[in-house]
Amino acid sequence: MLPQGLAIVGYANARDTADVNKVIYSQIAATVLPAECKLRWGAKAEDFGGENTKGDVFALYALKITEPNGRAPLEGDVITSSKDDFDQMGHPSVSMQMNSDGARRWSQITKQNIGRGVAIVLDDAVYSAPRILTQIDGGNSQITGNFTIEDTKDLANTLNSGKMPAPTRIVQEEVVGPSLGAQSIKQGVISFIVAFVLLMIYMIMLYGFIPGIMADIALLFNLFFTLGILTSFQAALTMPGIAGIVLTLGTAVDANVLIYERIKEELRRGLGMKEAVTKGYSNAFSAIFDSNVTSLITGFILLFFGTGPVKGFATTWIIGIFCSFFTAVFLTRLVYENRLKKDKWLNLTFVTGYSKNLMQNAKYNFMGMYKKSFLIWGVAAIIFIGSFFVRGLSQSIDFTGGRNYVVTLDKETHVEDVRAALAGAFINSVGENAGKEANTSVIALGTDGKTIRVSTNWDIESNNPDVDDQAETILYNALKQGGFVSQAKVEDFKNPDVREGGSIISSAKVGPAVAKDITYGAIVSVIIALIAIFLYILIRFRNVAFSTGATIALALDALVVIGFYSVLWGIVPMSLEIDQVFIGAILTVIGYSINDKVVVFDRIRENFQLYGKRDRQQLFNDSLNQTLARTINTSVTTLIVLLCIFILGGDSIRSFSFAMILGVIIGTLSSLFIAAPTAFLVMGRTIREDDVDVTKA
Repeated sequence: MLPQGLAIVGYANARDTADVNKVIYSQIAATVLPAECKLRWGAKAEDFGGENTKGDVFALYALKITEPNGRAPLEGDVITSSKDDFDQMGHPSVSMQMNSDGARRWSQITKQNIGRGVAIVLDDAVYSAPRILTQIDGGNSQITGNFTIEDTKDLANTLNSGKMPAPTRIVQEEVVGPSLGAQSIKQGVISFIVAFVLLMIYMIMLYGFIPGIMADIALLFNLFFTLGILTSFQAALTMPGIAGIVLTLGTAVDANVLIYERIKEELRRGLGMKEAVTKGYSNAFSAIFDSNVTSLITGFILLFFGTGPVKGFATTWIIGIFCSFFTAVFLTRLVYENRLKKDKWLNLTFVTGYSKNLMQNAKYNFMGMYKKSFLIWGVAAIIFIGSFFVRGLSQSIDFTGGRNYVVTLDKETHVEDVRAALAGAFINSVGENAGKEANTSVIALGTDGKTIRVSTNWDIESNNPDVDDQAETILYNALKQGGFVSQAKVEDFKNPDVREGGSIISSAKVGPAVAKDITYGAIVSVIIALIAIFLYILIRFRNVAFSTGATIALALDALVVIGFYSVLWGIVPMSLEIDQVFIGAILTVIGYSINDKVVVFDRIRENFQLYGKRDRQQLFNDSLNQTLARTINTSVTTLIVLLCIFILGGDSIRSFSFAMILGVIIGTLSSLFIAAPTAFLVMGRTIREDDVDVTKA
């Protein structure tokens, strides 16, 4: 540690800075270093010597404390603006403007320190230490040096950021080891491939070879456009992003199913292939448009209120919705019209031996079952609400604040044994819970018996920069003493690349303030989604009955899915924690479920216009039966995708896919048995339990 320049007193490789910190912040250093000396690292790595140290060396600066309180003599709140610029020689520089108070004090500082360096520090990291050449009056300064354009942009942004008086503090952090990340991506890709192949086979089974292949080609183009747009944004591919793409496949099929079912209806009415295709696309457009808009409403709410993985999922889902609308409504239509103009494909039937009689001419009295339906759903709602009060929900650190550690153990073990080993390990030392044991939970991940997740809110309110390191050390000591890890060094235990002997392979931290924000955002996002969908349906259908029926059904959908998580957590061998991803799943369930309800309501509205004198209850039942094939087929295709994610997608997305599976099943049933009967009753009608067409009678 020798002076290297005006302010630099040493250099260290990035991997050695932690060891250097232990020395310079030790008690011995405190007795050796002058009281007015403060040592701080440079913010950016530098090139120092050969290839082995290129961009991997940090400079250590010695700063002189001149104020009694230890603060800088001039802080960022006096800076009114800063921008990257060029000096008289055309070299990159930074221009900085101060307010009148800053200009006055800056003039005094520069006068007293001509020939010396002045450090620009943000959050204890030195971004630059230029030398003062002359006294600067008026508050206008220019910083020059051996800068690149990128350096000056960064420095200007740093100066602008420094205008905020509050220091930054990490309140939410997530660390994923490279091997775990690679495994998650691999699982996501495998689930995508399997889901895509199964969807291709299913569409061919439903509609025949050519229509099925056309739908599959539309899916391929949908994937191509989605990935292309993500690439143009330079978006990183994450597991939630892959889940968004995979789910897009399932929902994209919905448009093709709607179109093909309408074409089949026109063919059964005796129209020729050309007319049937034209009318099929035209009649399906409004339902496709409305269902996509309601999905986009949910997607944008997720994007606006979500954080981290939820934003990644929402981004890919929104892009996928736009792409699927284009490929299904316009791209495939161009191909069909081109072939039909040349008198090709005139003998297509859009049916196979498997689907020929599937849900055709159905005469189910859905409306007449409303008393039984309401009773069953009412009992389920009471049970789930009771479970909320008795069992509650397994809330993740997203809502409580704390730390999560995914740990591989040295041997197979029972979760109860690990819980016993951690009992009494985490004792709070700060806050109102000081001296009390922190809330700590352990759950098993996967089926290998060696992977667990430890959650704890130990000292989560502490501002000590070493508290995270201390938490990992406590975890290591407890697991080591219990015989669950055999690592000789705690550093190896903390290294996600080291698997043999047990290690932390991923970790996450959420501060209490962020947890409150996430809780508030989750509640608000669900409420806003319901209100936005209510208003959209009211505007589109111009009937409050449809909006009321859909909103009540959607609220029940969300209640039932959350209720299952309350009843089943701790019983089933998987994580059923309520976290950000789960809230994303609930909003996605709302978006998917409203799709089905919009399609049903769209058919009811169409039949109102065509058969204005028909008995209303009979008309509702006919509409539900006419859309039943589409409802079943779309639900099956989406479930195919979700089951692939659930089985093959890995633990990181399993809770999301499980919520979606429940949501698809519950949402389909609520469309038939809750939304339509509720809308009918809000219209002021009385539902008969028989299915007699009084118009014909």
